[in-house]
Amino acid sequence: MEKWTYEKSGVSVEAGYDAVRRMKAHAARTKTPGMLEGLGSFGGLFELPEGYKKPILVSGTDSVGSKVMIAFELNKHDTIGIDCVAMCVNDIICMGAKPLYFLDYIGIGGLDPHLAEQLVKGVSEGCVQSGCALIGGETCEMPDIYKPGEYDLVGFAVGVAEKDNLITGQDIKEGDAIIGIASSGLHSNGYTLVRKLREASGTPYDIKMGELCKTLGIEWCSALNYTGRTLGEELLTPTKIYAKLIAELTEKVNIKGIANITGGGWVENIPRMLVADDLKIRMDRGGAPPPNEIFSIVQKWGNIDDYEMYKTFNMGIGMCICVAEEDVGAAHLAIHNYSGHEFETLDTGERSVIWTEETELSYDLGRIEKRKEGEDNIVIV
Repeated sequence: MEKWTYEKSGVSVEAGYDAVRRMKAHAARTKTPGMLEGLGSFGGLFELPEGYKKPILVSGTDSVGSKVMIAFELNKHDTIGIDCVAMCVNDIICMGAKPLYFLDYIGIGGLDPHLAEQLVKGVSEGCVQSGCALIGGETCEMPDIYKPGEYDLVGFAVGVAEKDNLITGQDIKEGDAIIGIASSGLHSNGYTLVRKLREASGTPYDIKMGELCKTLGIEWCSALNYTGRTLGEELLTPTKIYAKLIAELTEKVNIKGIANITGGGWVENIPRMLVADDLKIRMDRGGAPPPNEIFSIVQKWGNIDDYEMYKTFNMGIGMCICVAEEDVGAAHLAIHNYSGHEFETLDTGERSVIWTEETELSYDLGRIEKRKEGEDNIVIV
């Protein structure tokens, strides 16, 4: 009678051991004072920080979605983990939480220790950017569910907030202002549509962004971010993580509401900061910068109308905050100062910001208005 082993069925225990050994080095980068144990135990331990009178735990879970399929096609896996952390952390900070720890789940066809290491390398980088610890996770090898080289990446984040300082939207009132903070691109939303449109258009991943814009008749203007960048590189640009910026903002400005512009775009996410049924948000697209070229490319590929774009994508704005009208100036100043950017003096004598990829850009986008019965809770003009 034929002898079987777990490895013969397609699951390599030794590869799992090797993957964990590789992961530990990356997880060590994320160690914070509350982390009591490293990877490998049956559970991750984390001690609540001192100083909270009424600590409230805020949790969130999400996946990278179909963006992973572009990582498969390009065989580039070291940044997709940043997206995984961002998708979870950017949600919990909307409640005013400080991220504490993170766990990941990798469901994979055949466990390649090097591939698993690349995934966790990205997760660790995302945790460093968020200021939280990677305290555990799970790697599950399922060759009957995932094709060779394919995987799914899911995360779970926990943060803490003082109960009296939770950001709930209850204080939002008519006349308050909406400020948008720039995104790094598509982030991790709408990729099922993007992938299908790219495939239908026959556009190769290695085409330069400038050349692609030229072929589509789109004005080329983003020299900073797109110099020499390919379409594939643009589509794998990691989701921006706003945790440290929001933490600093809440120390300097009374933030009444926060919205992470994720799946559902402006239309679904911005109104989520509202609690009162008699309020609506009027958003002015003219207050935002022209969305960078990737949004124009996708819109051109699919002949997509404007409303559908704002219902699907972040359109260049990754996070929105709501503040009182008198706090608008202080909020912009805090956002700009967070970047630590430099200035240059123009011939006119005026000072101009020297843009870098680290420069945080913010925009006046909208106001809170009274909402009549039957009206939508957001109007985009």
